[in-house]
Amino acid sequence: MFRFSSLRPAVGAVLAGLALLSLTFPAFDASAAPAEQSAEGTRIGPSGLPLPRFVSLKSGRVNSRIGPGVNYAVDWLYLKSGLPMEIIQEYDNWRRVRDPDGAEGWVNQSLLSGRRTAIAAPWQKGKEARLDLRSDPNSKARTLAVIEPGAIGSIRSCNGEWCQMTFGSYTGWISQSLVWGAYPGELVKD
Repeated sequence: MFRFSSLRPAVGAVLAGLALLSLTFPAFDASAAPAEQSAEGTRIGPSGLPLPRFVSLKSGRVNSRIGPGVNYAVDWLYLKSGLPMEIIQEYDNWRRVRDPDGAEGWVNQSLLSGRRTAIAAPWQKGKEARLDLRSDPNSKARTLAVIEPGAIGSIRSCNGEWCQMTFGSYTGWISQSLVWGAYPGELVKD
């Protein structure tokens, strides 16, 4: 994935650092920013937007921290603008996000975009897989391009079964079950 881990010291130094961290910074209390339930049963975060939800990275250089604030250590550095992320929690202007590999961390909301992107079958990356981008939302439709697992594209719309996406200069339809960036059955309108 397009992230780099920060340098990690030896175990003894980590334990000593954690003891110092607990003295220096108060522990983050996730219950301080509870999500509410909407009438439809969807969780609503303090921002008034649903949780969880997908967004993308606005910048080509984004720090993911172990807590919601600049005083918390950087755990990951993301280097790919447009990478889809899933917001799973909110606290003030910080968002707890999950990346396509399942890593979680806190990112300032100013570094996130509401523009929807998705990754084609990241779970098949490195394998021989054929992901067809089709002319219509139908498995029998003409293949416009073959997409490599792990490719990032922009979502134009999703009808619950198929997503219309743009990968490079190709725009077509891909099965919604083959993308990470749209929930199963989710309707997306750009």
